[in-house]
Amino acid sequence: MVPPEDISSVNNIYLDYSSTTPVDSHVIDAMTPYMRREFGNAAAAHSFGQRVTDPIETACRDLMELVGAKHPDEIVFTSGGTESNNLAIKGVAYANEHRGRRVLVSKIEHPSVLRSAEWLATRGFAVQFIDVDRYGTIDLDQMADAITADTVLVSVMHSNNELGTIQPIESISELCKSRGVCFHTDAVQSAGKVALNVESLNVDLMSVSAHKFYGPKGVGALYVRRGTTIEPIHHGGYHEKGRRAGTLNVPGIVGLGAAAELAGRRLVADADRMARLRDMLEVGLRERINDMSVNGNPHSRLPNLLNVSFRGVESEALILGLDVRGIAVLGGSACSSQAQGISHVLDAVGMDPELARGSLRFSLGRYTTSRQILRVLEIVPDVVKRLRRTGPMVHTKKNDRTDHILPD
Repeated sequence: MVPPEDISSVNNIYLDYSSTTPVDSHVIDAMTPYMRREFGNAAAAHSFGQRVTDPIETACRDLMELVGAKHPDEIVFTSGGTESNNLAIKGVAYANEHRGRRVLVSKIEHPSVLRSAEWLATRGFAVQFIDVDRYGTIDLDQMADAITADTVLVSVMHSNNELGTIQPIESISELCKSRGVCFHTDAVQSAGKVALNVESLNVDLMSVSAHKFYGPKGVGALYVRRGTTIEPIHHGGYHEKGRRAGTLNVPGIVGLGAAAELAGRRLVADADRMARLRDMLEVGLRERINDMSVNGNPHSRLPNLLNVSFRGVESEALILGLDVRGIAVLGGSACSSQAQGISHVLDAVGMDPELARGSLRFSLGRYTTSRQILRVLEIVPDVVKRLRRTGPMVHTKKNDRTDHILPD
């Protein structure tokens, strides 16, 4: 395992792997021939096109192995998690509107799910946003009450991108199956970090994205269980069995497959190592900083993600203060320097806005080391202490929030 030079030292520490990951050197090697020598269009009948058919099929099998799919025709390659979520939400809703026009999603979904659901609402669909508890776990009782005879789709993410909370997907799918409702889960944050199996989870659709597990950006996939009807949202040629028009991104798909194969092979070891480092970071911060809270479900969470809040400071100031000291993290209050307020996720879990405005997300990855965590434990308390000395933070009313949210 050779880490990229710019994130391997204790002087330049990248702890934002949940936003994106560097492309693994093994993945780059796998992709390179398909950007140069084997450049054919997979839809072409001539030899140049046919030579890329086998690599695409191999990538499909590698992804199937990672998510537990049984049939190659259940995999639809897309441009990433956002497109996969749009295709799942809009495609299923429109394909099944003869049965009903009601859709349920949780309040803490990724914006590509929330905005898709809101778009459906402007087209006459009834959309209900389901509550979560203080840990970010879905309210199953409310969901059960919300499923009516005209409900055609439920979408709940496998794990939350801000808190790391893993949802009780099996219980949700059981509820959906008992009511005859299609169930989609956004597993973009989970794929490559925790074990996934679409059969045991009993989901109808699942979204993944390569750049979250050391593959290239701009490529992902949607698992669509056989028998699930879905309307395409891209129209053109008859690609992906008519479900997604457009020339296949052969280098990207090969990279996705290589990343999936590598992630599956390393899954247990990587998860165990990241969990140990995450716990080391959590314990160290608790010991060194007072008036701090750890957010999310302590018992059901991703192994690489830690979301914490420091009272009396602003996350934007923390991010900038840590960045100049060589540490890259993400805040829990906004996704851009222009945005103000707290994220929709922290708002949904009922967090005190003052505390929420001092939230940070540390997300660890394949190249994170214990030396880097020790360095973080030296710097973060110092930055928090300095910022707390500068004066009180600006108080915010609970409804003073923003629609801007964390990156994928």
